[in-house]
Amino acid sequence: MLRIFLIRAVLVATPFVVWFVWREWARRNGRDMGETPWAWLVAAAAVMFALSMLILPLFHDDGGGGRYVPAETLEDGRVVPGHYEQKSP
Repeated sequence: MLRIFLIRAVLVATPFVVWFVWREWARRNGRDMGETPWAWLVAAAAVMFALSMLILPLFHDDGGGGRYVPAETLEDGRVVPGHYEQKSP
């Protein structure tokens, strides 16, 4: 879950990072950049987030039709993470 959150955070931050890096490069080369286009940056971040929501099911392993076994705690305190069991034929 953390991996998915971090991927989406990077995708949302990408338009902002690209803009500010490019703006700084342009300023060092003598260009006047004007104001930051916040609406366009937020819209681009929203598009990146929406694309990540649409594309996630294509690359996410859903267990291949197997049966989900939820996580459980054993008597010795160890935690067995949730997993998928393959269906028997």
